[in-house]
Amino acid sequence: MSVEGFIDTNIFVYQLERIDTRKAEIAERLIEQGIATGTACISFQVVQECLNVVLRKAQIVLGENEMRKYLQSVLAPLFRIQPSIRLYHTALDIQSRYQFSFYDSLIVAAALEAGCKTLYSEDLQHGQQIEQLTIQNPFIECETH
Repeated sequence: MSVEGFIDTNIFVYQLERIDTRKAEIAERLIEQGIATGTACISFQVVQECLNVVLRKAQIVLGENEMRKYLQSVLAPLFRIQPSIRLYHTALDIQSRYQFSFYDSLIVAAALEAGCKTLYSEDLQHGQQIEQLTIQNPFIECETH
């Protein structure tokens, strides 16, 4: 199966925080489906950002063993994109062209490198097209209610 979607860090944060139950449920479904079907992926950056949020945010209380289990059972199965000089060059090109932050550009570059059609993120413009990639905010429907 091909990788269809790239999941940005904020999706994992909603799944873990569970403060907004609607967003948490949407995040849970998206992540579970991506793991079950093998059609979603993440990059090294998402792993790092997610673990950093878990370690630093009081709303997410995971002990070391729980964090390791989450890393192994949720993040590891989705982890496909490693850092490379080519990835950084692509991110710099995206940053220059679209005026995104460097870290957002790195997420977009990773999704493009994976050949994804969809980037699930709350941080970028919903519906924006970048090459073959479309930004989709999976929470947009729940925000309009």
